[in-house]
Amino acid sequence: MKKVMFVCKRNSCRSQMAEGFAKTMGKGKIEVTSSGLEASQVHPVAIEVMEEVGINITDQTSDALRSFDPEEYDAVISLCGCGVNLPQEWVLRDIFEDWELDDPDGQPLETFHRVRDEIKEKIEGLINNLDA
Repeated sequence: MKKVMFVCKRNSCRSQMAEGFAKTMGKGKIEVTSSGLEASQVHPVAIEVMEEVGINITDQTSDALRSFDPEEYDAVISLCGCGVNLPQEWVLRDIFEDWELDDPDGQPLETFHRVRDEIKEKIEGLINNLDA
């Protein structure tokens, strides 16, 4: 089973939504973790917009990337364009993608919905790619 790390700046919105979608849509196919360049907390609006699509992320935690070993992961997905700031060993995994999605933090609810839907679409593609 492939192991995937989703990473963004604070591990509060985008990477948390990605983790929720990937755990649900990739159940039995991939193992999923998310982290941030720094840890913070799971954003309440991220929790809210994921609940709207039937995914509960309230038990997820915000963790710092440095707490994990890159050797344990097959794929690393940056959601914020922060790939340039990641330690080299993370960027050199078998699969590395930088999705560069907008940060919905501090933005209107519509931005959370748009980013959530963009993440879902990208997760579908990622799971298909890892399955191939």
